[in-house]
Amino acid sequence: MLYAIMSQDVEESLDKRKTARPEHLARLERLRDEARLVLAGPLPATDSADPGDAGFTGSLVVAEFDSLEAAKAWADADPYVAAGVYADVIVKPFKHVLP
Repeated sequence: MLYAIMSQDVEESLDKRKTARPEHLARLERLRDEARLVLAGPLPATDSADPGDAGFTGSLVVAEFDSLEAAKAWADADPYVAAGVYADVIVKPFKHVLP
């Protein structure tokens, strides 16, 4: 089943994001290589694809996992969690309807 992993950043998270980004991306690339990743990306703090120093307010990942518990365990092990980037992470089942 698909799960949406919605994360909210702490204030002033950009430097923490930059430090943990290589490990964070490597985990997402593994999901992609396993054909389990639907989409992933950050939420810019401004109405711009490149928010610059404004940074990001969170992230969204939609991926396939065996269970809600497995999705939560994967989210809990994110390098952004360990680096203190995220203030909150919510994991919910997701039903892909369109496109």
